[in-house]
Amino acid sequence: MKSIELIKGLHPGVFLERELKARNLAKAPFALSIGEYPQTLGAITKGKRNMNTALSLKIEEVLGLEEGLLMSLQVYYDIKIEKQKLMRIPDLSKFNKAIFWDTKIDKIDWVHHKKFVIDRVMERGGSYEKREIKKFYNIE
Repeated sequence: MKSIELIKGLHPGVFLERELKARNLAKAPFALSIGEYPQTLGAITKGKRNMNTALSLKIEEVLGLEEGLLMSLQVYYDIKIEKQKLMRIPDLSKFNKAIFWDTKIDKIDWVHHKKFVIDRVMERGGSYEKREIKKFYNIE
């Protein structure tokens, strides 16, 4: 599963949604074809519900995906969510919003985009922002 590195942290429902679109399969008929409620599949593809083992096995078999792919994605997604809960979010009021002019600062994944955030603040931030980001990430 070397290719999973590219999609780690992605909700399995997002992956499934893209896979169904690529194959030109509508969600509701697909759900019914595997004996599942369309609402269940819809909630998963919207990221509102987690993937379960039984459903992932059905989907993987029908779509010819590697066994365990969707559950692996679920585990990596869960890990990402837990890391975000463990890591505090910096006080966004202390940052000039112009530093992150091309994104919504409150939507930044501070764990996943650590390198981007540090590089951006060091390049465009003032001494106060640089000090805050160093303190936040505990770097010299």
